[in-house]
Amino acid sequence: MNKRALIKKIVERLREELEVYFRAAQAARTEATHEQSKAENKYDTRGLEASYLARGQSKQAAEIQGSIAAFEKLDARKFGEAEPVDVGAFVELELNGEKAAYFIGPRAGGTEVIHDKREVLVITPQSPLGEQLIGRKQGDVLKLKLAHAQSQCRVTKVI
Repeated sequence: MNKRALIKKIVERLREELEVYFRAAQAARTEATHEQSKAENKYDTRGLEASYLARGQSKQAAEIQGSIAAFEKLDARKFGEAEPVDVGAFVELELNGEKAAYFIGPRAGGTEVIHDKREVLVITPQSPLGEQLIGRKQGDVLKLKLAHAQSQCRVTKVI
């Protein structure tokens, strides 16, 4: 597996999201400052609501920029079979005969990309699954708490 290519795809996906937030924030800023958004009475809050929306979208854009920077600095080292899972690891889990692929990232949990014709989900060490995976090794069996049930899964790969 080419981990550098996987990280590059994650960064590209984040850049796409960033562009969407930039455009949305700009549209909300324009709406907030437009003459028609001027309050007609004390109950008219269109301009204020648009400014709150622009601020929220700008904060999200800044968060994504931070994630991009973190992934660009991330070492694409290969983990050995006996090495524990940590940030930068590609992890494959098997649960009930199904395999799922995860990348332990420094940020941007929930980002999904297609790499080598399979879906890879970015999770962080702070996520419930990430907390359970950090420190585990290839071949380990873990009891996952999913919703209100526990399931056993096996770590089949750590790269």
